Amino acid sequence: MKLGITILRAAVGGTFVAHGVQKLFGWFGGPGLQGMGQGLEQMGLRPGKRHAVIAGAAETGGGALLATGFLMPLGAAAVISVMHQAVRMVHWDKGFFNTEGGYEYNLVLSAAALALVDVGPGPWSVDRALGTERSGPLWALAALGGGIAGPRLLERLATAPEPEPKPQEQRFAHEPESQPAPAPTTAG
Repeated sequence: MKLGITILRAAVGGTFVAHGVQKLFGWFGGPGLQGMGQGLEQMGLRPGKRHAVIAGAAETGGGALLATGFLMPLGAAAVISVMHQAVRMVHWDKGFFNTEGGYEYNLVLSAAALALVDVGPGPWSVDRALGTERSGPLWALAALGGGIAGPRLLERLATAPEPEPKPQEQRFAHEPESQPAPAPTTAG
């Protein structure tokens, strides 16, 4: 069991780290913050770059926590939050199967993260070494709740993006865009 849990943690956590650094830094052929931000803007998540930073940091940080077996419920909540948002915004309407762009892959990764919290990080983990292990069904449910509620809470707490300024309209077709101010006159 020591080896199995360690391999599962490394595989699931490493997968999230890889996805996160694609978003944050453009590594492994990823879009980076600029490209990811533009994609998220097109999906209606504004400002896109801020959402890209949050998603990339949650996947990278949460994945690292899972892979090392440190603060497992927090790591699981972070990655579940990104998977939940991805399902809501992109995959749900496409059905279950990944071949059609569905949520199958997101569901499996989320379930694996939850299962790891339920069974615990195993003996070869940072939590076990530090005596900070938190596992079991209540911790798994807390991670699930945090993962689902987290993005909605962030959306409510985040400041609204500034509206784009509208160009000033001219009142008359022959009116110049700007007129110089009249020169002051002196009495004399």
